[in-house]
Amino acid sequence: MKGLADNPSYIVELLEGGATLENVIDGHICEQALVEKSAFVVGDLGALMRKHVCWQSAVPRLQPYYPVKCNRSPAVIEVLASLGLGFVCANKTEVSLVLEQGVPPESIILSGVCKQLALIKYAAKNNVQHLVCENEAELSKISRLHPSAKLLLQLTTEAHAAETSMAFGFSLKSCRHLLEAAKDLGVQVVGVTFHIPSSCQDLQQAYTHALSDARCVFDMGADLGFNMNILDIGGGFTGLEFQLQQVECAVRPLLDAYFPPMSGVQVLAQPGRFYVASAFSLAVSVIGKKVETRHWDRLTQGVSHEDTEFLYYMNEGVYGPFSHKLLGKSIAVPSVHKHALCAEEGVFPSSLWGPTLDQLDQVVERCLLPELSVGDWLCFSNMGVCGLEEFSCLSNTPQLPVYYTVSTCDWYEMQEAGVTLDSAMKNFSLVEYSA
Repeated sequence: MKGLADNPSYIVELLEGGATLENVIDGHICEQALVEKSAFVVGDLGALMRKHVCWQSAVPRLQPYYPVKCNRSPAVIEVLASLGLGFVCANKTEVSLVLEQGVPPESIILSGVCKQLALIKYAAKNNVQHLVCENEAELSKISRLHPSAKLLLQLTTEAHAAETSMAFGFSLKSCRHLLEAAKDLGVQVVGVTFHIPSSCQDLQQAYTHALSDARCVFDMGADLGFNMNILDIGGGFTGLEFQLQQVECAVRPLLDAYFPPMSGVQVLAQPGRFYVASAFSLAVSVIGKKVETRHWDRLTQGVSHEDTEFLYYMNEGVYGPFSHKLLGKSIAVPSVHKHALCAEEGVFPSSLWGPTLDQLDQVVERCLLPELSVGDWLCFSNMGVCGLEEFSCLSNTPQLPVYYTVSTCDWYEMQEAGVTLDSAMKNFSLVEYSA
């Protein structure tokens, strides 16, 4: 997990005898209560397996390539590699990490906008052949430094451009010029990649336009003598099975029409959040509490109204594991550890803050929670996709410990899928955990 420390070898607690993930969290909270109450993360490796089974069942035509930027925990990389996933890397650190886990170079795609010369040289040195190319300047660099590269041309889409307000990649109008330039430079073009963001409201229209444009690019490439056989439909998978089914309903008939199985085109996708979001939970403790009384007038009734709000300060904030809040991402309301809400118990307007007293360090702006005390614990689920690693340098706190678990049921299923400790997952050590 980005910003979280992993040891070179991982002790994984095997949950037996009815033990659950909640039991593991309880145990580590009890341990922390005796010391300094540091936040920690629990990773459920079985969740990766369950997501993989779901993916294969829902979209069997799409070969998953995991974008390492979502969560680059070496443990995650090792499990996903053992399940047969490919990887999309955006920088030297990610390429090195994936290669260290024994992933063959042919299962790596080097993406990233405006690649540095050193990165292209590193890819060539390590025989990483598949590179994404989004413009003619990038093409020129790759032809000089990595002439044997196999390029995937980055096709821009209306949905992606609308989300980012900046269109990276080439349009359908400019693609023939780029293909001709690649031909003149003697560089292979083997496919097309595009991205439809998860925020897209009309998946059917977005995929119809993108796949139609991709088919045109393939036809232009064939006219110029390129053997194009890879189509990457990118990411945008939220982790919800319903959304995955929506994508499947939108994509399947279009693939059958434009890229049928008999065409020999390998169809890839980049499910990052889908695989890892639900696999990690974060436990933090409340280290401070403030009560504010707010007054305002009800205009319709002409009377004054008073409201009490609790401000809770946690031992982690946006300059740590909640850094993606600084990028405009929302944080889900946590659960209160070992707290069963009674019907008679009141809940109050609350906000959750990090420890810095910085006005930007607000994790959850407004939510309803029972009244908490200093020393209580909050559990944030779906924390598998952390914020950008660059923000971790702003925090003076040490990296958070990660405790890995897997249930016996999930472990048996992983073994049936060919995942074993002595081959695919050599860095793991299983220890029994009993409730």
